[in-house]
Amino acid sequence: KGRAKKSRMPRDGFVRETFTLPRQAARDKAREWFEAFPKAAYWTEIESWCERPDDVIEFTMRRLPTSD
Repeated sequence: KGRAKKSRMPRDGFVRETFTLPRQAARDKAREWFEAFPKAAYWTEIESWCERPDDVIEFTMRRLPTSD
């Protein structure tokens, strides 16, 4: 079961969430973020990612807190 680390908002104003999930679940979670927070409005992106053993992906999603 994947765990999300607590969201944080550093001085740059972005909201970040880090996930550690099996590969397919990681893809699904990233798609979920892009659907909920469209890139054009929220500047959503996968900020960083790395492969862990057993086909697990750790990644950090980043977005603006609002679409204003």
